[in-house]
Amino acid sequence: MDKLDKMAAAVDIAAKEAQAISQLSIGTSFSIEDAYEIQKRAIKRRIDRGENLIGLKMGFTSEAKMIQMGVHDMIWGRLTDSMLIENGGELSLGNFIHPRAEPEVCFRISKDIEGEIPLKDLDEYVDGIAAAIEIIDSRFENFKFSLEDVVADNCSSSALVIGKWQKPSRDIGDLKMTQSFNNEMVAEGSSADILGDPWKSLQAATRLAEQYGEPIKEGHVIMAGAATAAVFLKPDSDVQADVERLGSVRIQVIN
Repeated sequence: MDKLDKMAAAVDIAAKEAQAISQLSIGTSFSIEDAYEIQKRAIKRRIDRGENLIGLKMGFTSEAKMIQMGVHDMIWGRLTDSMLIENGGELSLGNFIHPRAEPEVCFRISKDIEGEIPLKDLDEYVDGIAAAIEIIDSRFENFKFSLEDVVADNCSSSALVIGKWQKPSRDIGDLKMTQSFNNEMVAEGSSADILGDPWKSLQAATRLAEQYGEPIKEGHVIMAGAATAAVFLKPDSDVQADVERLGSVRIQVIN
């Protein structure tokens, strides 16, 4: 087992057992390319256990976040079927370390994407758009990490909930988005906070997927990125995200 395999095993086991670990980057230097290879190997361990890849998630989809992290491009992670929670379903805090929720926009892919697709041509590859919630849960202690750490850790992606699919529209660049816990609003933003337009995030996903050799398949979903800060989950919470014109999506948080 080489260094990257050991790191992949560490983040995979941490996620599987919901036990935080020290940052991989402490005492060990590795590149962003190494980080994506670690992520790939960690997800392969999940696939080898019977999970299936269902899509990708985008991260750092705001200029402010990229500046904060000192990067000039988005990051991305992989989604598997075990991460998907039914709309209105339950999320058990015992399966996570320090989970947070954020409202997002999700795309459903209508046919295989073999390479980067121009923004103007994306319509023919999408058959649904929905409101969604992503649950992020860093596997590192105190939710602290370097850029390489978070990429290796699948960009903190842990679970997702998708609302009712709506007919695709290109006019989703400035939709009000809110997140509520037990009917009390805890976060508010706009889809404009996702690269100015969530479709641009999808276009970036096609570019990065090609760059890293991860084909996007028919039926896959692409989580476009957060429109607000992520909020820590609490037990006995009814968590709901509302996206203007796209509807709502919710989960019930239990112990």
